[in-house]
Amino acid sequence: MMHNICGVDVSKAWLDSWVAQHYCRFASTDEGVGQLLAFCRAHSVGLVVMEASGGIEQTAFLFLWSQGQPCAIANPRAVRSFADAMGHFEKTDRIDAQMIARYADAKKLVATPPPSQDQQRLTALAARLRQVSADLSIQKQRLHSTSDPDALASLKEAVAFFTRQAKALAARIATLVASDPIWAELDKTIRSVKGLADRTVAILLADLPELGTISNKAIAKLAGLAPLANDSGKRHGPRSVRGGRASVRSILFLVADVARKYDTSLADFRQRLLDQGKPKMVVRIALAHKLLVRLNAKARETRTNIAQTI
Repeated sequence: MMHNICGVDVSKAWLDSWVAQHYCRFASTDEGVGQLLAFCRAHSVGLVVMEASGGIEQTAFLFLWSQGQPCAIANPRAVRSFADAMGHFEKTDRIDAQMIARYADAKKLVATPPPSQDQQRLTALAARLRQVSADLSIQKQRLHSTSDPDALASLKEAVAFFTRQAKALAARIATLVASDPIWAELDKTIRSVKGLADRTVAILLADLPELGTISNKAIAKLAGLAPLANDSGKRHGPRSVRGGRASVRSILFLVADVARKYDTSLADFRQRLLDQGKPKMVVRIALAHKLLVRLNAKARETRTNIAQTI
């Protein structure tokens, strides 16, 4: 039996769906997701595909999986490039849903298994910790922008509030990580690199669960730290990086600069690049890339050791 692919363009208000020349719009509510499931079953859908949309796609994604309907998440940039290549320069929700379905068919996308309940919780807590940390940083900066007593008092209250929240979230994350045998070992592995602590562990385990399970080249691409070729004929253009998971890349930029102060091999690597006249941003990317590759190798060894003891 041939199964169809359903492309779903997800927004806060609507679930625009396209399958085998059939289009339908459902409300982005629990009832609407249920109607989407019925629509998929009526059209023999084997795979539902939706773009990563900042998390608003997760409600439909997780519900459909819970009902036995396989789903996949597509890269929105890749879908847009595909649509442009197909000559669809206009953009509507209906066209987007159709392009998602056609892209999935052309690329032979496979289902993306849903994360475990613990992984979902860790991801949510890590995301909230990032938000609170950003808010805390902003409030601290504002302490230096006023001398008014009442304004300062208000800012100090805000700093204290966000500090408490950050500590509470970090504690919840630590408890969750400690409760999982694999995470607990990966926690030790990540911390074995001096300069990497709670926040790094949280973000890497939450936003880069593939750590230690794929090749160094693949993990670098996921983080947006893989140098991309820019050659044509005899011209060899400068390599560049783009895309990838911003939260992972940001934390690696930060901690790589800290880690090199304790690790002479990282410090020497950085200095060699600077001595070669490499731009500071290129050096920063290369240092983060080197740290990630090292962490991936360590995590792979940790996972192998765990598997051998089971």
